[in-house]
Amino acid sequence: MDFDLIVIGGGVNGCGIARDAAMRGFKTALVEKNDFGSGTTGASSQMIHGGARYLLSDVQTTKLSSIDSGYIQKIVPHLLFRIPFIFPVLRKPDKAELPQKLYFEALETYFETYDKYSALKNGKPHTRLSKDEALALEPDLVEDLIGAVTFDEWGIDSFRLCLANVLSAVEHGCEAYNHAEVTEILKEGGRVIGVRVKNLLDGSRRELRAKLVFNAAGPWVPQIAAMAGCELKLRPAKGVHLVLDRRITNYAIMAKAIDGRSIFLMPYQNTTVIGTTDDDYFGDPDEIPILEDEVEYLLEGVESVFPRVREARVINAWAGVRPTLYRRGPYEDDLSREHEIFDHEFRDKLPGFLSIAGGKLASYRLMAQEAVDAVCHKLGRVSPCRTHQVPLPGGERKVDPELLARDYGVPLFAANRLVYRHGSRAIRVLEMLKERPTLGNVICQCEPVLECELRYAIRHEWARTLGDLRRRTRFSIGPCEGTRCFMMGAQILGEELDLSPAEVYAQLNAFMEKSWKGRAPVLDGASLQQEELCSSVYFNVGNLDQY
Repeated sequence: MDFDLIVIGGGVNGCGIARDAAMRGFKTALVEKNDFGSGTTGASSQMIHGGARYLLSDVQTTKLSSIDSGYIQKIVPHLLFRIPFIFPVLRKPDKAELPQKLYFEALETYFETYDKYSALKNGKPHTRLSKDEALALEPDLVEDLIGAVTFDEWGIDSFRLCLANVLSAVEHGCEAYNHAEVTEILKEGGRVIGVRVKNLLDGSRRELRAKLVFNAAGPWVPQIAAMAGCELKLRPAKGVHLVLDRRITNYAIMAKAIDGRSIFLMPYQNTTVIGTTDDDYFGDPDEIPILEDEVEYLLEGVESVFPRVREARVINAWAGVRPTLYRRGPYEDDLSREHEIFDHEFRDKLPGFLSIAGGKLASYRLMAQEAVDAVCHKLGRVSPCRTHQVPLPGGERKVDPELLARDYGVPLFAANRLVYRHGSRAIRVLEMLKERPTLGNVICQCEPVLECELRYAIRHEWARTLGDLRRRTRFSIGPCEGTRCFMMGAQILGEELDLSPAEVYAQLNAFMEKSWKGRAPVLDGASLQQEELCSSVYFNVGNLDQY
């Protein structure tokens, strides 16, 4: 056997399992068919939150998520940022005033209970606001309210969280492969012994053999299980988010959609995010459509509490599929976010094979711990988990962005963003300026992203496509939608990977095609004008359509 453990799936669960296993001394391989975090993890709401919405129906999920959120803050402090939420209570003219006041009292009681769990994740206690206090905080709230309740959650860059776990896993001996699709589950003597893998970039193939194979493929779990000859049912749920071109508020605002579901408007990094839908989905998780009525559903719901939302430009949308555990009957929004580990030796008489499904981003570390505990049990080892104690790469110590900006001569804004993404390892990125000072050039003005960071991601973080660079650095993700930086990023990628001009243009075309899927559903007004400008730059000036 080449390995003790092969992990299939480079989402946050798979990356977390690989890290935990490698830290416990298991010889581990991690295989992801696209890029780390590019599936469900990257399509999440980007929050390590306690799950206030699950408090009535799934209190254990709220508790465990809050506990693990506290641990995650300790091991990767640079990646988390506090998001204050406002929960407006609207006056409803079709109902008596007294029931609304009773609802306000009940809501505050609800958050008094949540405070007990919120403390586990270093959350601030809720506060009750009068109408005037709420409007003083956020003047663009709808006037027709009677007050509000505040609470807070923690935002995160889920792509960087995945990558930090992969970096840690590799530094503890793991072998990590992205753009590597599992094409076959290998069996011998009635047990799973490994996988056959195809590199989707160069077409090469290899076999990896291990004592155990762990299926952590998220919504693709049933497909991987079927390759092994097992049936594993999930009830996948589709979620859509919208991205606005700038921060239109410094507070996240809760709203009710037309069907009564809770949705939100949230400041996220240099943009604003609106989310999310929650619908059963039985299609291909690789091709998730975003429908016009889903976009309108979210905008209309937020507009009821934040009337000016349509004044901002919707620049993108993303969709993902939650690998929710199978249960027939409940409304999608009421499905449990609990997780489960499946031992196929006992379930399907297939030794050497395990699967994990369910859960949520905020409890990934705990899920990984339970998964590797199961691996220890299967392989007869005793080794304690340390992932809640050992910082992830970059979280070892704080660095001062102002000192970095001064010492390396880069813009303070760029230094701040660099420290956010890399933590203490931002110094490693900036050390590349000794190689050539021009590597301090700002390539992506919207974020911003320095040339040295793009080259660092290619050399040290497995970035092999323009999409990989976007996930590593937020390159081309701002309001200009790559109009000013696509070409420069592609040129840098070509230089680092020694690509031919034809291969560079192929990268550009593939990236623009994928990016189009997120822009097409929201093209309207100013967004359509921006799309025409971008197309003109690349096809009329850059002649991209000639390659």
